[in-house]
Amino acid sequence: MPAYFRFLTLMAFHVFLQEKVDLAVVEVGIGGAYDCTNIIRKPAVCGISSLGIDHTSILGDTVEEIAWQKGGIFKRGVPAFTVLQPDGPLAVLRDRAQQISCPLYLCPPLEALEEGGPPLTLGLEGEHQRSNAALALQLARCWLQQKDYRGIGELKVSRPSLLRQMPLAPVFQPTTHMRHGLRDTEWLGRTQVLRRGPLTWYLDGAHTASSMQACVRWFRQALHRRPRPSRGSEVLVLLFNSTGDRDPAALLKLLQPCQFDYAVFCPNLTEVSTVGNADQQNFMVTLDQVLLRCLAHQQHWSRLDEEQAGPEPGEPTSSLLAPHPPEPRSTSSLVFSCISHALLWISQGRDPVFQPPSPPQGLFAHPVAGSGAGVLREAAAIHVLVTGSLHLVGGVLKLLEPALSQ
Repeated sequence: MPAYFRFLTLMAFHVFLQEKVDLAVVEVGIGGAYDCTNIIRKPAVCGISSLGIDHTSILGDTVEEIAWQKGGIFKRGVPAFTVLQPDGPLAVLRDRAQQISCPLYLCPPLEALEEGGPPLTLGLEGEHQRSNAALALQLARCWLQQKDYRGIGELKVSRPSLLRQMPLAPVFQPTTHMRHGLRDTEWLGRTQVLRRGPLTWYLDGAHTASSMQACVRWFRQALHRRPRPSRGSEVLVLLFNSTGDRDPAALLKLLQPCQFDYAVFCPNLTEVSTVGNADQQNFMVTLDQVLLRCLAHQQHWSRLDEEQAGPEPGEPTSSLLAPHPPEPRSTSSLVFSCISHALLWISQGRDPVFQPPSPPQGLFAHPVAGSGAGVLREAAAIHVLVTGSLHLVGGVLKLLEPALSQ
């Protein structure tokens, strides 16, 4: 029996062939060179987005090593595109492409495609999505060109350029269909906002240093634009988990500037019971192991909290957004055994959609849980950032949006 991801890959290819799909967009699982998706001998086109540090135990500890792995998807004679990267990994991608005889092009920024026309509207928030959109447009145009479709976007007058010893991809006028595609794109669990009464849920499955930086920028910008309640306090809550070989301390440190009032940690399990929860079971780890990891996350958070400069004697210690919060803030963090229990405490029955049965007896017996429950019940607005793991975000969405899994 193949491993789980390999099994899903084989099943996917089988379904695509049976259904005679016109086009399959295949994203690698981990890396590229040795990934099980990399059995396609002659894809139409290849693309590599912004590189970051992830899966270091498999791919290597440096961005250059990871770039070598990513370049493994290049194929002889098959056009490939990438976005602007730091010089080191970009040189690795260029060398890999030359060795394989793969024509590699650098995508011009989205601004170059907007010149002489209306600005492009993106359905996805975050400045980093402009880089992704520039790459997506080049990949789409390349495929359409190969299929001799009309209306692939008129080329703009531009001088051929060898930027950083790499040819620049064509600068063209995006078509109406391309504009609508960028505008209407939705991506559940990535910079997603759910507004429910006094609660606003901010969902982003960031799990690398670079994606977490982008997540924090987006979250802080969203808070800056939020409507302010005329009276009452606002509370900031972090719901976090991290898995695999990622460095949770580094990710949590990036989240510190958000000044959360409560940090909540839990495993990627919607319920403690495995009944009706089979799709989230991971037989490689036990419940004890994932709970110990959550406790380690809480310890990292407390340590980072202590490292932050404390206030001068006599100064208020609260980071609640209201001018007169109900009580001063201390290092407030909690660990729950599943996502459902964490959401029960955070929402305090105030989310009009998430209305589970009464909580288990003693669930909120911890002093922080007890005092925090009062703060959350009285707050005029509660802003919750869910991040650190795509599986955590998926579990939260399963509970907050039940229709998605029906």
